Amino acid sequence: MNSANPLSNLPTVTKNLLIINVVCFIGSMIFENSTRLFGVYYPDSPFFNVWQIITYMFMHGGFTHIFFNMFALVMFGPIIEQVLGSKRFLNFYLLTGIGALVLQFGVQAFEVYQIAGLVNPGSSLKFDMISGMVYSDSPNISQAGLGTLVSIYNTPLVGASGAIYGLLLAFAYLFPNLKLALIFIPVPIKAKYFIPIMILIEIYLGFSNSGGSIAHLAHVGGALFGYILLKAWGIKKGLY
Repeated sequence: MNSANPLSNLPTVTKNLLIINVVCFIGSMIFENSTRLFGVYYPDSPFFNVWQIITYMFMHGGFTHIFFNMFALVMFGPIIEQVLGSKRFLNFYLLTGIGALVLQFGVQAFEVYQIAGLVNPGSSLKFDMISGMVYSDSPNISQAGLGTLVSIYNTPLVGASGAIYGLLLAFAYLFPNLKLALIFIPVPIKAKYFIPIMILIEIYLGFSNSGGSIAHLAHVGGALFGYILLKAWGIKKGLY
């Protein structure tokens, strides 16, 4: 009977993460303002709330966004959950998602400092909650700089991509010699080569400001914190 259920072979945490993500995505389609409430904003933004640090991981910007994240979760989550155990796997997923924010917030803080001379100029800015615009009376902030502040303060970060990159890193760390055969790459490539290439691409895109609103360095942060966690937990590299 269970064989008819596509979720029956997924371990507990992976299955529940998949379900929660899908339910939240459907909910965001029904309630349009949910992304502004549960996506995460720069901490100095008036739209920031502490719960967003967790809830942003379960919100997505569109079908393609959630499809590829959940595809990766289903592909890599079960084997990593089996190795780490369910409790530690859940901690790993959530902590790498939070770790992704740490790097993203650091990059945003640097950008804000470059424009305003401090990382928390929110008290000196004027926010139009209806239009979503940000205004400043400071002569030190240019129009271009103000435009960047509008983007940082008024655009929520959503998606499980940081945690997913943590899983990708864990897979390459634990199974470096397993080959990945992906649809868009005709030749199977060992995980220890493929995953680092993906991370390097994200670093390049992040510093070149390519890819529109995609937070590429948040992806890198998820992978970085994934590596730190595996080392801190004493998980030995390449045992599998």
